[in-house]
Amino acid sequence: MRRPDPYQERARELCLAAGVDPDSRVGEGRGQPAWCLYRDAARKEQLARATSELAREIANLRPQDECFKNAPLKIIGDHDAAIVAQMRNCMAVGNVVSGAICADGHLGYAQPVGGVIAYEKQISISGVGFDIGCGNMAVRLDTRFDDISAIVPTIIRDLTRTISFGVGRANAERAEHELFDDGDAWRESDMEAYRQKAVAQLGTVGSGNHYVDLMRDEDGFVWIGVHFGSRGLGHTSATRYLKAAGGKDGMNVPPAVVDEDSELCRRYIAAMQLAGRYANAGREWVVERIRQIIGGSVTERIHNHHNYAWRETHGGRDLWVVRKGATPAFPGQKGFVGGSMGDDAVILEGVDSPEAKASLYSTVHGAGRLFGRKEAKRRFTRVEMDRWLNERGVILIGADLDESPMAYRRLPEVLAQHAGTVKVLHTLRPFAVAMAGEGEFDPWKD
Repeated sequence: MRRPDPYQERARELCLAAGVDPDSRVGEGRGQPAWCLYRDAARKEQLARATSELAREIANLRPQDECFKNAPLKIIGDHDAAIVAQMRNCMAVGNVVSGAICADGHLGYAQPVGGVIAYEKQISISGVGFDIGCGNMAVRLDTRFDDISAIVPTIIRDLTRTISFGVGRANAERAEHELFDDGDAWRESDMEAYRQKAVAQLGTVGSGNHYVDLMRDEDGFVWIGVHFGSRGLGHTSATRYLKAAGGKDGMNVPPAVVDEDSELCRRYIAAMQLAGRYANAGREWVVERIRQIIGGSVTERIHNHHNYAWRETHGGRDLWVVRKGATPAFPGQKGFVGGSMGDDAVILEGVDSPEAKASLYSTVHGAGRLFGRKEAKRRFTRVEMDRWLNERGVILIGADLDESPMAYRRLPEVLAQHAGTVKVLHTLRPFAVAMAGEGEFDPWKD
């Protein structure tokens, strides 16, 4: 049974107040009820109330030291007021030195996706989020697209038979890795009980916006790109330590910030680092298996996290920088950023500039959502999505309307907002995309 729309009642009230019958039909064909046009306004009202209530709750928490109040916030691109308010609420707790919102930012659990916060001697567990170490990896092969173009349908079918997509999946092929022999790492993180399940899940991709892309560059060479994280290991670790830190579940909740010299934080850091290594290992395994299917050798490799806390030096200060859905982009550091399915991806490199410093040397991890998952399913049709992909010559296996290209921003426009902080080295045109199938909900992502 379909759950009731949480914004319908207020949207109908707004529609009536505007002198419009909420049940009248608007739009082409069968259209939709007129109240649906007022849903976004009702949603923004609700978010504004929630962020205001959270600001009052935060004001009653332990007072923030004067030296950390009103820390500078770099806002890149245009964002809804609710996103900026969520970020400012995060920055009102703890030893915050500075923050940034990247141009692909949108609301996240406790902290915006695309949000970056630098702390002195503290880490935000909720800022790192549930999918610890989620990241992007891309490799360039010496294989040319023209040499495999006739067998792309076979390649993508073989890929989906080999790689497990979806929720709670175990890998059909056991993936061995030295990480599982590092007993100290599992003990220090207090995650020993999860080790065997982690072994079975290594190399599974998950669902939501997690994907495998096959692409070609300007010179016609094939690239493999993947986006996913630490699966159940990261989610279980985050859930455990959020609870231990007194964190709350939900969108507009106070951040769970812990002192670096506490026993809780030391164990959390160990768990975060373990999940990060696990996510890296999973992406490397998947990319290598796909390379074996396609053939050829790797000539370039780019790999980085975007849900993590890094120990970095900024302005001569030793800080913890928490990036949720944001990618490190220090001068000379390369990154792979995917667009939506069907849109070009890029290989970029960080550059030095005052703007880059103000953004804590951070950039986007994707194009960024325009519409939430439920809203995308209401707005768009499979016919529209298939037409978009066919026009671009992309073969798609899996995915649902919540990942429709129309639900996302256009990546070139997002990157333009980061002008002066990154430069594009390669533009990658996708020709095949694999994702989890329709109806999958993945609790192991953020």
